[in-house]
Amino acid sequence: MLDTKLKHVEDDAEIKELLESNANVMICCGRMGPMCIPVFGSMQKLEPKYPHVQFRDMDFDIPAADFIRGLPECAYFMGLPFTVYFKKGKVVKATSSIQNEKQITKILDEVFKD
Repeated sequence: MLDTKLKHVEDDAEIKELLESNANVMICCGRMGPMCIPVFGSMQKLEPKYPHVQFRDMDFDIPAADFIRGLPECAYFMGLPFTVYFKKGKVVKATSSIQNEKQITKILDEVFKD
């Protein structure tokens, strides 16, 4: 399990429930490494500013991460983390590698504006 203050997604049932029960979801799938930790930190800072978005992390090395790794939008990603934004259960944006708070904020404002 990742050592963050974010809520974790650990199995397929949790992913399904999360996406079915929430209109706006951001899942960051990674490890406790130098490219992922800043993204997790930015998510923790941004979470209170976006109460209409569910922020979650997911360990890249668990079986349930196959869901994220197997998305067509992530097929050619080479760097961790894989960050996926879902609107009403559908992928609306996916990024890989490090993202800073400003970049994440821009995406959140763009894909979850309503």
